[in-house]
Amino acid sequence: MARFGIEVPNAAFEKRAGDDRNFVKKAVNWALRQIGKRNLALHGAAVTTAEAIAARDSRSARWIAAHALRELRSEKLTSRLS
Repeated sequence: MARFGIEVPNAAFEKRAGDDRNFVKKAVNWALRQIGKRNLALHGAAVTTAEAIAARDSRSARWIAAHALRELRSEKLTSRLS
């Protein structure tokens, strides 16, 4: 997905964000972070998706969003993409 340019709708991430299994959490988090690093347009979409995930009630969804947003909003990444 993230590395090979496979098209995946944002809803797929949001759907799986509520899954409490450890490797599913890590996979969604990793994919959001990697997609958000590719270019400025995808960065914006990844941040928007992570913010939508953060608004959910699930503990795992909040974990995914917090960790993804921490990296996606980092000064180092935003300066590289600008």
